[in-house]
Amino acid sequence: MTTQALPSALAAIVDDFQALSEPERLQLLLEFSEGLPELPDRLKDHPELLEQVVECQSPLFLTIETENGGGPVRLFFKAPAEAPTTRGFAGVLHEGLDGLSADEILSVPDDMPELLGLTRAITPLRMRGMTAMLGRIKRKVAAASRVQG
Repeated sequence: MTTQALPSALAAIVDDFQALSEPERLQLLLEFSEGLPELPDRLKDHPELLEQVVECQSPLFLTIETENGGGPVRLFFKAPAEAPTTRGFAGVLHEGLDGLSADEILSVPDDMPELLGLTRAITPLRMRGMTAMLGRIKRKVAAASRVQG
């Protein structure tokens, strides 16, 4: 699979990963973990607004927000600092998908995490968590689109 099917920001991230050796890819994932934005105060005080991705080995919570009538989708993640792999992938998804339209997010292939070239560097269980994170985002976006449509 090529990056042509991906939104441009996500395609650029995938290209960055693919240009590196495996140890460098893990370092880049760590950099994404450090760049994951904190939750805004309105969500920090309301954990019930976040949904846990139970497939992740580390406690990861996420939610999306869209404006009425569509508009850009905003992504929000909460993951512990001691879970750099999980935070890193959340960071990749945040940077690659935040602010896109629902249609752009829904068009991302479900196996996009495999394009990062981390399948030998991290465990299959962690890869499954990454895929589940993307799937949860897409499901929430699709549900929000139906409500607004």
